[in-house]
Amino acid sequence: MKKEFSMARKLYTQSSINKTTEKIKLLGVYNKINPLTFLNIRLLSSIIIFFVLLYFLELGYIYAPIISILYYIFIYYFVIDYRIKKRSKKLEMEAQYFFEVLTLSIETGRDLKSALEITVKNIDSEISDEFKKTLEEVNYSKSLEEALRDMRKRIPSDNINNIILNISQTSIFGGNIIDTMHNQIDFLADKRIQEIRGQISKLPMKISIISVVFFIPLMLLLILGPVVLNILH
Repeated sequence: MKKEFSMARKLYTQSSINKTTEKIKLLGVYNKINPLTFLNIRLLSSIIIFFVLLYFLELGYIYAPIISILYYIFIYYFVIDYRIKKRSKKLEMEAQYFFEVLTLSIETGRDLKSALEITVKNIDSEISDEFKKTLEEVNYSKSLEEALRDMRKRIPSDNINNIILNISQTSIFGGNIIDTMHNQIDFLADKRIQEIRGQISKLPMKISIISVVFFIPLMLLLILGPVVLNILH
């Protein structure tokens, strides 16, 4: 591990290591990717691809650098950035139900910590797992506010992070947490409706593209096919 850390120090700037580390945190509590290992494998595999293409392809001196650079760029996107975007959408889909149950638990008179414990026991989802991790950190000496702050570093959704921040601030400074929760749930519901409307509004364009790509060429083939066959004969 020390060798890997030393190599990372030589090959990458500290800012790039920190950036990758923070991004990998956004993949969640059960993510097993080590930032330094990933950066080293990414570089070494790019070098291997370069030399393999250079050796086996006739125009390897042209294709090798292009493909290696593209691989170096896109491997980062598909392993980290794409998964973060996908996870963000998944968490936002789970969030509304989770916070509705949490609100119901708070309305029964429980404090925030007890309500969270009840909620995570009754919901099996990725966002629930994140709150389980947060509660474990509270049990191991962190305050709830500190644990929630750290949780926000693992959540790639600004909407969910805003809810967590509002919950935390209401818990610290006082206020009606139930009203806060209802407002946040309404916001998530409205956002979901807007997303569905956006998807519906894009359907005509998608249908038009499909028509252009598939149906129009087919129609032209049916119309012009007999004409072409007559000309050939």
